[in-house]
Amino acid sequence: MNYNDQFPGYPATADMRPKAGTRSEHVRDLIEEGIATGSFPPGMRLDETELAERFNVSRTPLREALFQLASAGIVVMQPRRGTVVAEVTPHRLVEMFEVMGELEALCGRLSARRMSALDHQHLLEAHRACERAAQATDPDAYYYQNEQFHQQIYDGSHNEFLREQATALHRRLRPYRRLQLRVRDRLPTSFREHEGIVEAIIAGDADLSAQRMREHVVVQGQRFADLIASIAGLHRESMAQAASDEAQRAISGVAPARTRRL
Repeated sequence: MNYNDQFPGYPATADMRPKAGTRSEHVRDLIEEGIATGSFPPGMRLDETELAERFNVSRTPLREALFQLASAGIVVMQPRRGTVVAEVTPHRLVEMFEVMGELEALCGRLSARRMSALDHQHLLEAHRACERAAQATDPDAYYYQNEQFHQQIYDGSHNEFLREQATALHRRLRPYRRLQLRVRDRLPTSFREHEGIVEAIIAGDADLSAQRMREHVVVQGQRFADLIASIAGLHRESMAQAASDEAQRAISGVAPARTRRL
């Protein structure tokens, strides 16, 4: 598909790198990355004082970051226990991805019917940014550009309530979607799926757009097995590292820390 033929004024090398966010957003991303990579496993208590020291921020942006994560359901703020990384069972994860698949399928269906030429151009810009990240084999860059790609489709549905619901669940699944991109071959596969989605939306094929969006998002079969294996592997690594850290602290006489560094 030659997008530049359809949009001759669109620069194929447009810079779509994410703009710098606020300090609280940066801290939120660091904590989220720690959750996705197993540094902060499910059930771990996140100590505000230690996190503030490690990220070199005051308590205000840290608390804002934790509130953002709590509103997305990624962490849970509990009375007397503080902030804890949310625990999600495999069954619950399947349910969440099923709902996400249906929400995104509806976004794709409506986008195919309602997107304007300008909306198409924005979608193509996000798609090309994903392509550059994929070609660089940079899962972290791809992760952020992938978020922009999906957001363009949510926006393109021109249904504000649907956009809000899809965005909220997308945020809830961020650590797991991020981890997915680190599964072998998932990054180039994801981009190929994007290619098919873009073609269907621009062609105005609502049914095909919905089908491709659903298949792109829903985690099942081998993809789900790979994701669960990745989560389990990261958890084992985290526990082994924690045990090693505790042993080293015992030898050196240092008091145990309540959270690990990213």
